[in-house]
Amino acid sequence: MKAFIVLVVIATLAIIIFQYIKSKNLKKLLIALASFGLIVSLGVMGNLTRPIIPIFLAHIVLLIVSWGGLMFYLWRERYYWWVILSPIVTIALFLILEILTGSGHEYLTQNMQ
Repeated sequence: MKAFIVLVVIATLAIIIFQYIKSKNLKKLLIALASFGLIVSLGVMGNLTRPIIPIFLAHIVLLIVSWGGLMFYLWRERYYWWVILSPIVTIALFLILEILTGSGHEYLTQNMQ
């Protein structure tokens, strides 16, 4: 699975570079690279949601949809920013739940004192 993820990342970068060589559109290249970096960053930040499995699974699904939004931009040149930024919803939901319910590990720090 990890090898597949690495291959998808390399393939995406190759598609972005190929699109730039074909069209020489610098603006499209910069937007695609920035969106790619944002999606990868949101994927790394999504590990924050791992303790709550349903939110984590929703985050993975939204990452895949976000990646699809980037591919759609590369082929159709239509940029749907709300699709690419959709994984932020699960991270925000997790943080709101943490604020409302606490981390669930507070008893460990109280017993140590």
